[in-house]
Amino acid sequence: MSLRKEILPSWLSDRRYWAILLLGFSSGLPVALVGGTLQAWMVTSHVDYALIGIFSLVGLPYTLKFLWAPLMDRYVPPFLGRRRGWIILAQLWVVLCLIAMAFCEPSQTPFLMGLLAFSVALGGASQDMVIDAYRTEALETLEYGQGSAISNLGYRLAMIFSGSIALILSDHLPWRWVYLLMAAVLGAGLLSTLLAPEPTRQAIAPPDLHSAVIEPFREFFSRRRSAEILAFITLYKLDVVVALAMMTPFLMDLGFTRTEIGTVTKGFGIFATLAGTFVGGFWLSRLGIRRSLWIFGVLQGISGSCFYLLAHLGHHMTMMIVTIAAENFFSGMGNAAYAAFLMSLCHPKYTVTQLALLTSLMALSRTLIGAPAGWLVNSVGWSNYFLIAIFLAVPSFILLARLDRSLRSEN
Repeated sequence: MSLRKEILPSWLSDRRYWAILLLGFSSGLPVALVGGTLQAWMVTSHVDYALIGIFSLVGLPYTLKFLWAPLMDRYVPPFLGRRRGWIILAQLWVVLCLIAMAFCEPSQTPFLMGLLAFSVALGGASQDMVIDAYRTEALETLEYGQGSAISNLGYRLAMIFSGSIALILSDHLPWRWVYLLMAAVLGAGLLSTLLAPEPTRQAIAPPDLHSAVIEPFREFFSRRRSAEILAFITLYKLDVVVALAMMTPFLMDLGFTRTEIGTVTKGFGIFATLAGTFVGGFWLSRLGIRRSLWIFGVLQGISGSCFYLLAHLGHHMTMMIVTIAAENFFSGMGNAAYAAFLMSLCHPKYTVTQLALLTSLMALSRTLIGAPAGWLVNSVGWSNYFLIAIFLAVPSFILLARLDRSLRSEN
């Protein structure tokens, strides 16, 4: 039986996918604990808002992770192999830092708390890089979409656990016990790393640190149309990023309450995203990466059209639900193809470094696009703003047409 026919029914009995699910959960757990959940702890401890704002800088390792990625490609821990060894070291680091955070008080030792939160983010970002590399090497190209969907499921569940559930627990338990519980949950995740199967596709580590730093760049830029590939990575989801950059102000401007927005976007929206990611992963295994990028990219444009229609209809609850559903579902499909494409670009010898570079480039473009978004809304209004967002998909399709024969897909 061909791999195309086996992917969906076989994943439930495949140890690799269960490992990827649990590692995805481990990857997502630290994010809220140094972000929104930590901010809530600081508010209840009566920390000044200015200091709370400065604490957002503790998340910088997630953006700058490519700086130390070569170390994780070059050096191999003396246990559990090149990928699982680094994963378990990062997990242990995060667990110990979370335990230390639990015994701090934000209002009394803010510098120490900030240092520990930064350390958690450092370990979490390191863990993310190697988990991405593990997933790339443990799966075949046709399995990338399904693997990304399962990993994203674990990641989203962890975000709910360390975000919403942690906040609920904090109403009934001291913050110290909340963070100790989170550390215990992540500690249990160590078992998933120990039981995860070793990747079947592994390359020899670079011979020295100089090679680990220089060769990933040299190898990537030696490829035909490498600059266009980077431009495509930056632009492929630009229409969605622009549409979402001002989503909450837009919905509030139309008269939707914060309860309505939170219920639809944070509750219903998460399930729509997961459904879209799974559907995208399923069809990606049948369509291939190249065709999926085309089809899912076009479908992503539907969400921009829905925002445009909502801007004309105004306060229309049904249309708002349809818009959020379309955006999350089709973006989830696009994410599956996008993640598989990034994974397919990486040389096995430099998987951690090249994936870290590509995902950091993607994150940087999303961060920078928010700066001019408000100015653009003030200049052209909501309807024209979303119309511009729709047409921003065109450059990525032009690049995709040029790259069509260069994509490292299974076709």
